[in-house]
Amino acid sequence: SVDLSDWHATAAALSKVGDVDLLVNNAGITKLDLFGDIQPETVDKIFAVNVKAAINVSQICVKTMKARGVPGAIVNISSQSGIVALPEHSVYCASKAALDLLTKVMALELGPHNTRVNSVNPTVTNTAMGQAVWVASGKADEMEGQDSAWVRFAEPKEIADVVLYLLSDRSSMVTGVVLPIDGGYTTC
Repeated sequence: SVDLSDWHATAAALSKVGDVDLLVNNAGITKLDLFGDIQPETVDKIFAVNVKAAINVSQICVKTMKARGVPGAIVNISSQSGIVALPEHSVYCASKAALDLLTKVMALELGPHNTRVNSVNPTVTNTAMGQAVWVASGKADEMEGQDSAWVRFAEPKEIADVVLYLLSDRSSMVTGVVLPIDGGYTTC
């Protein structure tokens, strides 16, 4: 286990891992605050985990992919919050929007090295974080009455299936994509 917000500790931990050809950047944290209540340490911590960690881990893995001359695929786990604004999610939304544009830049720069990069943007997912942020806080009730193809939490398997596709050769022409997995929420 490593604190992904610690750049050097992460690099040290990854130095003990074998070659990586397929990478999923899945670390993410949040803290709900009204815009006027955001503290600088909240911004630093959320961006350190949600954005900087993806940069750090990806750089390390891509370096070895290039050195070995192998193709690779990276999937960044973003959020619908990178596409739409949600109350009390200012810093989280900003971090996930940053991750989405980082995904596109990585796709442009790493494509010539035969590495594809995409992000998936799930709705609230039935995980510990989803339960803590949405159910425990009562925010899940806000989902009722939202315009969407259907309103429910996503199940982790629904996200994993899309990630597996993006990591596979079946998606060999897919790169630089920011893909909502949200039951139509971001289309409304």
